[in-house]
Amino acid sequence: MESRIKTAKSREPGKGQNKKKKKPTPMDLLKLEIAAELGLAEKVKKEGWGALTSAESGRIGGIITQRAKKGLIDLDALRAGEL
Repeated sequence: MESRIKTAKSREPGKGQNKKKKKPTPMDLLKLEIAAELGLAEKVKKEGWGALTSAESGRIGGIITQRAKKGLIDLDALRAGEL
């Protein structure tokens, strides 16, 4: 009996892939707002969230946490998409 190994076909990025744009969640909108405050919005829009350094991502997360602790935002509602 032969064993067959399936290999992934290499694809060039962006070719033949139908990426649907998902509707941004309230959390996505908050992160983008904070990224804009930090001067990172263009980088995110142009290259995506993966282009941010860990320090930049951490700064965004830290600001979200600070605002939640001050009661300025409701994280549970944001995560549930209720805002």
